[in-house]
Amino acid sequence: MTDRQIIDLYREGSCEKAFNLIVEQYTERLYWHIRRFLCNHEDVNDLLQDVFIKIWAALPSFRGESQLFTWIYRIATNEVLNYLRKQRFKALVSFQDVTEILEKKIDEDARFNGNEIQRELLKALQRLPEKQRIVFSLRYFDDLTYEQISEITNTSVGALKASYHYASNKIKADLEKLF
Repeated sequence: MTDRQIIDLYREGSCEKAFNLIVEQYTERLYWHIRRFLCNHEDVNDLLQDVFIKIWAALPSFRGESQLFTWIYRIATNEVLNYLRKQRFKALVSFQDVTEILEKKIDEDARFNGNEIQRELLKALQRLPEKQRIVFSLRYFDDLTYEQISEITNTSVGALKASYHYASNKIKADLEKLF
């Protein structure tokens, strides 16, 4: 079912059915989107539930000015950023580096099933500034266009292209040091 059909279904009064379709169609995509930032299965599942709660609460106010999936990704991305800010604050209070904590989670995650290059790519991703990390993840992993990313992040296409370029170069340099 298309996003437009889901929204029409919601507006016709089949709210739960429409929401269940959103959950069904977006759970896996959002899981992997969030996972690239949090690096831990349990944290991702917790945050994914929070994202769907936010979507359910905000669905009545969805005006259709953007695509449903970019609206959903914006909610998920904002929740990730809020979570990371809280983690940075906790790390600051405990005098730890959040990047080190996230990299350690990648190494300790028993559910990680990638190879060493994938593991190091995720670690390099954690070392990027927040904006570059988001742009790189949405462009490289989710294969979104710059226009779609612009809707999600509320950033100009030109700035996104520059961020992606810098992020790509940093990740390439990090990986070249290792391999």
